[in-house]
This record gives sequence, structure tokens and C-alpha cells, in this order.
Amino acid sequence: MSAAASVLVQKVWNYAHVLRDDGVSYGDYLEQITLLVFLKMAQERLEINQALGEEVRPIVPEEYSWPVLVKLDGAALESYYRSVLESLGRGGGMLGTIFKKAQNKIQDPAKLKRLISLIDGERWMALDVDVKGEIYEGLLERNARDIKSGAGQYFTPRPLIRAMVEVTRPRLGWKIADPACGTAGFLVAAFEYIAKHNPLMNREERRILREEMFYGADIVDGVVRLAAMNMYLHGIGTDEKALVEARDSLASEPSERYDLVLTNPPFGKKSSIRVINERGEEEREALTYERQDFWATTSNKQLNFVQHIHSMLKVGGTAAIVVPDNVLFEGGAGETVRRKLLQTCDVHTLLRLPTGIFYAQGVKANVLFLEKKPGSEKPWTKQLWVYDLRTNQHFTLKENPLEYHHLLDFIACYKPGEIHKREPTERFRCFSYEELMQRDKVNLDIFWLKDESLEESENLPAPEVLAQEIVEDLQSALEAFSGIAEALEP
Repeated sequence: MSAAASVLVQKVWNYAHVLRDDGVSYGDYLEQITLLVFLKMAQERLEINQALGEEVRPIVPEEYSWPVLVKLDGAALESYYRSVLESLGRGGGMLGTIFKKAQNKIQDPAKLKRLISLIDGERWMALDVDVKGEIYEGLLERNARDIKSGAGQYFTPRPLIRAMVEVTRPRLGWKIADPACGTAGFLVAAFEYIAKHNPLMNREERRILREEMFYGADIVDGVVRLAAMNMYLHGIGTDEKALVEARDSLASEPSERYDLVLTNPPFGKKSSIRVINERGEEEREALTYERQDFWATTSNKQLNFVQHIHSMLKVGGTAAIVVPDNVLFEGGAGETVRRKLLQTCDVHTLLRLPTGIFYAQGVKANVLFLEKKPGSEKPWTKQLWVYDLRTNQHFTLKENPLEYHHLLDFIACYKPGEIHKREPTERFRCFSYEELMQRDKVNLDIFWLKDESLEESENLPAPEVLAQEIVEDLQSALEAFSGIAEALEP
């Protein structure tokens, strides 16, 4: 992060600690920053256009604009701010997406006034797009550290996102989607990759890149707000059009097909809903999706996302999907899905991710890379290359975080654009389709490296790393048992 962005992130985030005393979580604080910065930027843009002599329709109606808000304080400020949020949330386009179901979480008018003054002191439109994007990404990462709020599940490590984009090589003109977009990290990274590799775009190509290539969805309204703002600050979308929406991606078949899907679907328990039975008692009921385009009906939401992503792809389309370990070895529906994937797609690469890299605890994950193929009697997957970045690798969020350089060997082994030229290494091995079919339940959880910590006591990782790994193993097991318990509930 640049020095300018880092200073502003620290300045804005310092005030979060003041509000914590009033019970305002980091997530609520970030939401309020999002709403207020949007209002401030809308006013700045209007003033810039007016200074240039241009007649433009203001994004925000005058009666709900920043100049009115900044003049108020006390009870009048609190009342007015509440009416602004309610009114703008009923709008359409980017405005409606940002303010949908928004609420004032800062109940002390004096502290709300101080936050408004803090934001008013910056000229946001004068900042370079890259700096604005860096600032917001920095705030999103700070928010993800507040693990108790669950925000971590929406934040994929940026070095991992960058590596996934680097090897899939998105192109200008592609339709690119993330059906579980969280804060839109994948879409932003793909946008920046294309912009970097196409420096001589003409005006129409820039418009297409900004307005027509990307689509994101998430089931949580507040997360969609963060995603829309993140994309907006990076120059994706327009005032009239947000390229992300709040919806349950699994509820229906996709209405459009895509060239590239980059995603990290939500981890955790099996999908379920709360219902009231005939005795008036509340109980949980497994949530399954009856879809004609699915190979298997299951309440395992990760398996459902894998099936949904297959449906989203055009023939010849590529997907890079972060999946938990259970997707690789679970029987029943899991085996069915794996067999179908290997038959209908070229599932060419699996990256085994190290532990300790996600803000959501207890996550053991991998990345599946595949290309959808046309119908054929013969399976399309000829060989699966597995890169093991997990065995003998020890990362933590603070002392030893995953960085981009840790993924450079994987990128080199992947050989983007030349995967037919791959060669095996200590961490990179190839397994034929026949070998995969011979494994019990077509188990793709494949590893071969020896765990050095099991051989000699002096090779044990540091105590804090070992403790963290034990915690993650226990939490992962707890998630699995919770899913079983929910499935067994009457």
C-alpha cells in the first residue's frame, strides 16, 4: 500500500476505537464510512462538473446532499441522517445498491458529527483512482480482522486473488463473474489486470471494461454495499448502474453464461433455514436446491456452488474456485459432483492452500482450476496437476502472512497459457484420469510430501504456530460435526 493510502487508512480507522466504546462494531463503522464517503464524493463530483460549466443531474437529490448534512448537529443531524438513508435506499442504480436497507449505527450525534467532519476534511475526488481503491481495500482488510463479527468469511487474501487472476489471464471483452462476491476482491483484481495489460484501449473499449464485463452477487445486503463501493472506487460501474446485486445465486439457473468465474464461495455449515412446525416450535430444516441443471441434490452449499459455477460457464469458459477440503473427499453427492466435473470439464489444476491464511478460522481450502468443455462420451480431464503449498508451510495472519512472492513458484509451475508444457517438481505432480478413478470415492485430496514435523522433534514449528494449527484443526472438525448434527435433526 502506498504511503498516502496508508496514512489515510490509519487516520480514518483510528476513530473506530472511539466508537467501539459505544458498541459500534468494525463492520458497522465501515458501513457508515461507505455511506458517508459516497455522499461526499457525489457532492465533490457535482462541484467539479459545475466548475467546468457542465450541466449534470446530481447523483444525490439536493435535499439529501452533503452540504445539508455537514451543517447539522445534535438531534437534528441524527433525524436527518436517518431520513437520508431511508430515502436513498429506495432508489435504483448505484445509489440504491449502496443505500439499500442502510441504517444509522452511530447513535451518539456528537460522534456521528465527528466522523462526518473527518470525512469532510478530505478531497476524495482529488485522489487518484488507485489511491482511493487502496484506501478502501485497506479498510476492508482492517474490518476482516474483526473475526468475531464474521467479516473474515467475506475477505479472500489479496495475494491469493492476485495469483488466481494471474494464471487465468482475463481478457478484454470477456464476461467475468463472481456468484459469491463478498467485497468484490476478485472482480477488482480482474479489472486491474485487464487495464494493466491493455494500456492503449480506445474510449469504447474503456467503456466496455468499466460497464459491461463484470457481474457480482452476494446474499448479504451489507456485503453487497461494500462490494459496490469497492468497485465504484476502482472505477467499475457507473452512477446509474451497479454491477453487483443482492441475491441468492443458488436459487435459480443463471440467466447468462460467462467466460471466467473467479470465486471463493462461503465456507461453513450446510445450508439450512429456520421453520415453525405444526406444534408451533422452531426447528432447522436442511435447505436443498431442486435444480434441473444440478447433478446432485444436497444441502452442502459448497457442492451446490461448484454445480452452479459449472452452469454459469460458457463452453470453453474457465473457473477458479476456492473450495474446502470436504469438496475433494466427501462421499455421496460429493463423489457424484467430482465424477461429473472430471467428465464434462478439463479439471487440470488443484492448488492445496496452506492453513493460517484466512481470517475465517478453521479453514482448510484448495483452489480448483477447470475449463468447461462441449458434450462428449469420453471424459475431458486427462490429467490433474496438484501443487502442494500446504505441507511444511506455516503461515499466520500477523507474524508470517501469505504474500504474493509465496505464490510465485506455483504461478511458474502453472505455466499460464502453456499448461501443456508443465513439468513435475517436488511440490507439483501430475495424476492421470485413470489414477483418479481408482481412488476411493474419486478422492482428490491428494498429497505426497512428508510432513517434516512428524519426523524429528526439532523440526516442530514454533509453539504459537503449532497452537494455531491445532485450533484450526479443531474448528474445522467442529464445523464438520455441526453440519452432521444439523442434518440429523428431526
